[in-house]
Amino acid sequence: MKFTLSWLKTHLDTDADLDQITEKLTALGLEVEGVEDRGKALAPFRIAHVVSAEKHPNADKLRLCMVDTGAGEPVQVVCGAPNARAGIKVVFASPGAVIPVSGDTLSIGSIRGVESRGMMCSERELLLSDEHNGIIELPDDAPIGGSFADWRGLSDPVIEIALTPDRVDCAGVHGIARDLAAAGLGTLKPLPATPVAPGFDSPLTVNLSHPGCPQIAFRLIRGVKNGPSPKWLADRLLSVGLRPISALVDITNFFSLDQCRPLHVFDAAKLTGAITLKPTGEGDTLLALNGKEYSTPAGLIGIYDDAAMISLAGVMGGEKTGADADTTDVVLEVATFEPVRIAEAGRALQIDSDARYRFERGVDPANLTDSVERATALILELCGGTAGSITLAGAEPAWQRTLTLRPARVAALGGVDVPVAEQRRILETLGFTVTEADGLLSCTVPSWRRDVEGEADLVEEVLRVHGFDKIPATSLPRDEGITKPGLTAGQRRVGIARRAAASRGLLEAVTWSFIDPKVAALFDGDKPELRLVNPISADLAVMRPSILSTLVAAIGRNAAKGFPDVALFEAGAAFRDGSEKGQDMVLAGVRAGAAVPRNWAKGERAVDAFDAKADAIAILEAAGAPVTNLSVTRDAPGWYHPGRSGALRLGPTVLGRFGELHPSLLEAMDVEGPVVAFELFLDAIPAPKKKGGTAKPLLVLSPLQPVQRDFAFLVPSATESDKLVKAAKGADKVLITDVSLFDIYEGKGVEPGFKSVALTVTLQPQDKTLTDAEIEAVAAKVVAAVAKATGASLRG
Repeated sequence: MKFTLSWLKTHLDTDADLDQITEKLTALGLEVEGVEDRGKALAPFRIAHVVSAEKHPNADKLRLCMVDTGAGEPVQVVCGAPNARAGIKVVFASPGAVIPVSGDTLSIGSIRGVESRGMMCSERELLLSDEHNGIIELPDDAPIGGSFADWRGLSDPVIEIALTPDRVDCAGVHGIARDLAAAGLGTLKPLPATPVAPGFDSPLTVNLSHPGCPQIAFRLIRGVKNGPSPKWLADRLLSVGLRPISALVDITNFFSLDQCRPLHVFDAAKLTGAITLKPTGEGDTLLALNGKEYSTPAGLIGIYDDAAMISLAGVMGGEKTGADADTTDVVLEVATFEPVRIAEAGRALQIDSDARYRFERGVDPANLTDSVERATALILELCGGTAGSITLAGAEPAWQRTLTLRPARVAALGGVDVPVAEQRRILETLGFTVTEADGLLSCTVPSWRRDVEGEADLVEEVLRVHGFDKIPATSLPRDEGITKPGLTAGQRRVGIARRAAASRGLLEAVTWSFIDPKVAALFDGDKPELRLVNPISADLAVMRPSILSTLVAAIGRNAAKGFPDVALFEAGAAFRDGSEKGQDMVLAGVRAGAAVPRNWAKGERAVDAFDAKADAIAILEAAGAPVTNLSVTRDAPGWYHPGRSGALRLGPTVLGRFGELHPSLLEAMDVEGPVVAFELFLDAIPAPKKKGGTAKPLLVLSPLQPVQRDFAFLVPSATESDKLVKAAKGADKVLITDVSLFDIYEGKGVEPGFKSVALTVTLQPQDKTLTDAEIEAVAAKVVAAVAKATGASLRG
């Protein structure tokens, strides 16, 4: 929104200077984006008279001019403009002036051997236009020696403010003046309200049949003369970037900017029959005032005469019925439109106009006839003519509402105590009608304030005008001690486990938490309490008992699209029953296809149960589980292969399951195997124990060489190898740092029903090199511990 300082003062009686006004505008929430004070930049430029203009002695295209600046003797100026001649009045810059177009400081110079003591300027050099074919020629009545900026009306600063969409009341200069008056920066001048006496009865017929236009008024004015606008009106439009067109058109633009009241005028001679407001038809065409032709969708608000569409209501008028220099009878239109309807029309046709900007935000619905009278008065003043009676259609929309303000709420919500009398003064100056009773303020909202809908809005108005800068700064409370973390330990564990799974090359998937009852039955989960009461489809009717049910289906879909080698994981809920605690936080993963792709160095290998086990243990370790204390049992559920699966236990607690999925399961889900999987129960991982005293270092390095010894034990074939590893590791917890299994053998040389299990035990001395006797002693402990735990004997 742009306006000049003098324009503002036609509505605001104030002695405040420019700096005070711009500072107060920003404080009121009408943020000043810029102030263009061209008068300040053009202050050195004066009106001068060319007394004589002779040919330059050393150049054919230059003129040697004597210029009267009104400050004494004429000065000598060398000029190359083709229109430089004696007798004209020009804009003169004396040495020391800064030329706006270049920023250069003018100095006394010599041109082709002749001194020049100034410069006569073109419009381009003063940034007034792009015209630079000659110097500016001023009319004969321009005062010699006078300020060019003052004479041209350029000394009036142009203020530009940013408006939020809810402040349409300040899309007119009068509304801005109202806010400044409420802030104590002057007195608001009332708008003229004297009605124009009609000279004849209106012959207009108006039909209103669109719900998007509650009320519209038309007035026929005969005998107008549509010539150029007077200087004051043209200057105001030029100052804000609008090009003056003609008096009638300029008046409509002026009212839009001055009072936030868009108007439109039709040439009465170009209208046919009655005027009708109705929904546009699909494909109706309008040649608009911007020279473009538009084809409308159905349902917009169109204004028609008996021949054609003449205007897109609230957005833009038609060119064929527009006022021009030959217009003698004009129809003035003033209307109220539903904001949403205008926004829809503007967006549908991609038209931006000043009228749309204001109508789609909601102009004042209560000043329709007053606006007609004021616009009529200005038309008669500038263009002459005789006005007919007003033709009014529709009814004023219901905008009246009264809100109650508890004065104490200003301090409660805003943090500043404003006296009740001041609250009332602010609201009344803004246009609210305020009555006080029983300590409450009953406030009738003015018609132009669509944005005020509740008590909090009234509080905001009081605080805004009183001054947001008067609200005392209050520091946020600072809690003592350590801030409580935003995530629980369980939530952090899930995040760590997800990152660990991703680091092992598994891609995260997000699948439905409800599945087909037939699939749920494969995972022992088709229970009545897990069925949805109102499923979105029949094949998504049961809460999943295992995340594998959806991940295996995802494996099948990928394979069907040509991606058989897939590794996926998901962290989410799996449901055991319908109770409040009947769900577990599970991280599950699946691998299918080749574990090692084909290559020249090593053959292809399909995934197996040990790939799933490695994934499970690595993720559990990252999540904080004591993996060194885990035991592996063979009691994985029935959807795993019975001989190629296991459960990871910490004592009686199951932390996870892994293994190859059962072929019958894969067949039922139409997925080709092998597919291996794991399920980790993250909530079952015990929390780390808090230990007092000095924390142990995370990494202890020894300067001594480790020692490795191999052992081969004979054990029954049913004995789990993991028991041997655990027993060997516990034989000496100080020296033994690692035990690994490197061979299992059954066959020739081994008694039937037995197997040979070979282990490597690593000893890491910390303070001295081990002697042979010490190594043998540890070896004896290993043999004894394994024999005690499993009944194994050392193989000869």
